[in-house]
Amino acid sequence: MASQDIDAYIARQDEPKRSTLIALRKTILEIVPDAEECISYGLPAFRIEGKVVAGFGAFKNHLSYLPHSGSVFLQMAEDLTSYSWSSGALQFPIDTPLPKQLVAKLIALKLQQIRAKE
Repeated sequence: MASQDIDAYIARQDEPKRSTLIALRKTILEIVPDAEECISYGLPAFRIEGKVVAGFGAFKNHLSYLPHSGSVFLQMAEDLTSYSWSSGALQFPIDTPLPKQLVAKLIALKLQQIRAKE
């Protein structure tokens, strides 16, 4: 059901947001193919072993990547100089997907945080 919810969320977006989010979703699933798709805080998200490791959202003038962590971006500040970000959201243009290498690094750091707490 959650995959369908994410399909519906993406389908509601105008172009080029829709295409950019489809690309991000594909990238996330290539990096963590065993991720369970879900909705978290009303936005598309991806869980590994019950823990949310990534998510995204569409807004009026930008898209956001959500690590579901307040410290992932702080630890990667040098990699994010091209983007606007807060502790919980990385903003990127509606027509430019995030680079796969960056998404892989973000997810790897989040997974590292999860495993450190176990």
